[in-house]
Amino acid sequence: MKLTTKDRDFLEALKRLFDEKQMLIDLKEDGVKRMVLRQNYGDKIAQRFGVSRQGVRWRFQRLFSEMYVEAYERIWWVESYFGAELRHHAIAIAKQRIELRQKAQKLGTFVIPRRQTKE
Repeated sequence: MKLTTKDRDFLEALKRLFDEKQMLIDLKEDGVKRMVLRQNYGDKIAQRFGVSRQGVRWRFQRLFSEMYVEAYERIWWVESYFGAELRHHAIAIAKQRIELRQKAQKLGTFVIPRRQTKE
């Protein structure tokens, strides 16, 4: 599952609200643990995001439960078979991809570098 522009905008708005101490994320457990938004979570917040309260709730759950938590589940699954030895390789690859994506965005192009063959 990939992040969209709307996801990025949502995360930026959420970060601003965190910085302003208008919202926080809490762990709720009612049989199953999950993350929930707390504090001034009402119409004012929905207006800030430009969607309904249900839309804010849906995007939060999609990003934090489906994407963020599931990413750690996948990491745990791989590391349960291979150990944590591959983690530094994965982090290096992810950092390089992020840097390439940021560079491409600044240039306005999305060129994907190809592997060079050995001669």
